[in-house]
Amino acid sequence: MGHGLSEAATMGRLRTAVRTLADLELPPDEIMSHLNDTIGELGEDSYATCLYALYDSTDGRCSIVSAGHPPPAVVRPDGSVHFLDTVSDPPLGTADPPFRTTELTIPEESLLVFYTDGLVESSVRPIDQGQAELARLLSTTSKKDLAWLSDQLVATLLPSGQPTADDSALLIAQVHALPADRIASWSLPNEPQAAGQARGYVRSQLADWGLEELTMTTELLASELVGNVVRYAKGPMRLRLLRGKELICEVSDGSLTMPRIRHASETDEGGRGLQLVAALSQRWGTRYTVTGKWIWTVQPLAKSAASDTIEFDLDSVAPL
Repeated sequence: MGHGLSEAATMGRLRTAVRTLADLELPPDEIMSHLNDTIGELGEDSYATCLYALYDSTDGRCSIVSAGHPPPAVVRPDGSVHFLDTVSDPPLGTADPPFRTTELTIPEESLLVFYTDGLVESSVRPIDQGQAELARLLSTTSKKDLAWLSDQLVATLLPSGQPTADDSALLIAQVHALPADRIASWSLPNEPQAAGQARGYVRSQLADWGLEELTMTTELLASELVGNVVRYAKGPMRLRLLRGKELICEVSDGSLTMPRIRHASETDEGGRGLQLVAALSQRWGTRYTVTGKWIWTVQPLAKSAASDTIEFDLDSVAPL
């Protein structure tokens, strides 16, 4: 809140914090709590509004946490527009965690429209009137080109020459669900034989997808992840393969323990599994859930295999 070099520097620090926390794949409410602590350390006069949304392309669910932001708008494929009924907590720096999360399912191919109050509210236009105008524009303006749509919304809501007292930002995202035939999932027993079963599932599924060249590496990754669960975690255990722009191999378990890479000595019998995972995958990480966690790996696909995969259409405009 406010304008000037100090406020710009504060936003830069918060943006870095958001990216760092997002890479840790913490739940949205925990990310917001950490941000609240961060801005609290900057001084009593530091405040910021924030909205964090997480979309899961495997089931269409969207988790949203808001700290003082207006609710996003959703444009359904049939053209209808409505504002999400989200629960908003106070701005960062004044909020008292825990933050509340709104979870809902977004229809495939819908548009998610995020905006700051500076886009829809002014001294001559209350926020509800501005939201109504935004909804009207979203329902009547072509949505084939999101960059063009963004320009039209900004030009209409913030006409040239009209004085503004607040910064305005607009972000439009079109969501795409991962097709069911790009998702394969199996339950596994929490016993050593599960590693062999996982290799068999991987071998069969990659053959069906025509990705035989990734079979050996993916088998090894799945085997190491399953073995890690059997040895250090607890069930229930599940293996999942996701074929999008990349190949993702995931193994879930019922434990909240953090998997960590350690440097095994020459005489150690174990401790090298996650070293292999890190070496064989493009990247890997851990995503926590209410009941446990997913450990995932990513492998790049050849251009021919990735050419028909889905892509997210995202565009943003932030006029000052």
